[in-house]
Amino acid sequence: MLDIADGESDEVIDALSSSTRREIYRTLFEDPATTSELAERLDTSVQNAHHHVSVLSDVGLVEPIDTVYSSRGNEMAVYAPASDPLVFVGESDRVASVERSLRNVVTGLALLGVASVVVQWAAERVWRASLDTASPVGTASYPDGGLSTVETVAWLLFEVVEPGVFFFVACLLVAATVIRLSDD
Repeated sequence: MLDIADGESDEVIDALSSSTRREIYRTLFEDPATTSELAERLDTSVQNAHHHVSVLSDVGLVEPIDTVYSSRGNEMAVYAPASDPLVFVGESDRVASVERSLRNVVTGLALLGVASVVVQWAAERVWRASLDTASPVGTASYPDGGLSTVETVAWLLFEVVEPGVFFFVACLLVAATVIRLSDD
């Protein structure tokens, strides 16, 4: 997170003033690459890509994460973003509130993830217990009416969509709806 009033942010903003550098930066978030690969992806020369990567590296936006060898045996650095995506904050007194908001979102998602794992574990345990009490001898085909509603829901939850994933997505949809309604 960068404060716009901070001197360090001037260097970063200057480095990102070039559309080619912004495109390289975005591309590296998708997939780390060598300067040769970046040149190919962006339809530019290797020298141009190298220049822009050097500028981004000088301000700490990208860094080499690996080394690979070309078909000719030349050593090439693989570049990736040096940190998470940037967040620019316009007023220095708002930095703390933005950090707190981001921390709350990450904490909420982590708690939701843990709850989803617990739901998955509990649902599988209940499901296995119900299978253990079922009759060991079943029919070779579905009854005339097909699957019951309960059997269909169980099949969807355990065979198509995992209960933990369903719980996670449902909670995200509820949270998004609540946030949207509170904004209106």
